[in-house]
Amino acid sequence: MPFVTWLKRHLVVIAGLLTLAYLLLPNVIVTLFSFNKPKGRFNYEWQQFSLDAWKQPCGVADMCGSLSISLQIAVWATVGATILGTMIAFALVRYRFRARGAVNSLIFLPMAMPEVVMAASLLTLFLNMGAQLGFMTILIAHIMFCLSFVVTAVKARVMSMDPRLEEAARDLYAGPVQTFVRVTLPIAAPGIAAGALLSFALSFDDFIITNFNAGSTVTFPMFVWGSAQRGTPVQINVIGTAMFLVAVFITLASMVISSRRNKQKA
Repeated sequence: MPFVTWLKRHLVVIAGLLTLAYLLLPNVIVTLFSFNKPKGRFNYEWQQFSLDAWKQPCGVADMCGSLSISLQIAVWATVGATILGTMIAFALVRYRFRARGAVNSLIFLPMAMPEVVMAASLLTLFLNMGAQLGFMTILIAHIMFCLSFVVTAVKARVMSMDPRLEEAARDLYAGPVQTFVRVTLPIAAPGIAAGALLSFALSFDDFIITNFNAGSTVTFPMFVWGSAQRGTPVQINVIGTAMFLVAVFITLASMVISSRRNKQKA
């Protein structure tokens, strides 16, 4: 009976930990097999512990080149989607204009629409315009795809802002620019940062939209897909593990900074 009582009290915590373990299991497998030394072309069975892949992460031809392209596209797509998405979010929350409701609804279409439909539509648009498929077409497609996620994140933050704070700044003779930079932007910053991080992850990870509009350009997800047909190199697991560790570090750093700020306010 004491065990049953303890289980009832901690059931939610146990379920949460099991769910977290289930979500992290693929990352654990990827990390584990980044230290593997397979005997054949495929890195699907554990053979021998080795640090060779970590010592030579760019030992596979064209892999680091495709990784560089993906990082460049992700960075520029994040910048473009964050700037445009932030402006759209402020416009939808702060201003009243015709077709505002329609714009609000259309913003969610890229999130609800299957990626293959959006990819084919963008490919048709680019071909009709006579555009050369490559880096720029991928970048434009990624900005359009990530825009909705940024608008949603920033809009939620802006809607929760207290307008009296901006009114107080204006009462203290702050101009529109000063009010925005010193009051509005710092309050909206968490939503903007969340949208930017989400955009980067979506852009770096995207395969379907990229594959339709890439032309001869090869991004990292496309390289991984192509490698899986003829043998997955261990270096792919190394890059995946490194990206996961960077994401964990950013998350922990943001938690520490937020905790320190809360302590200072208290």
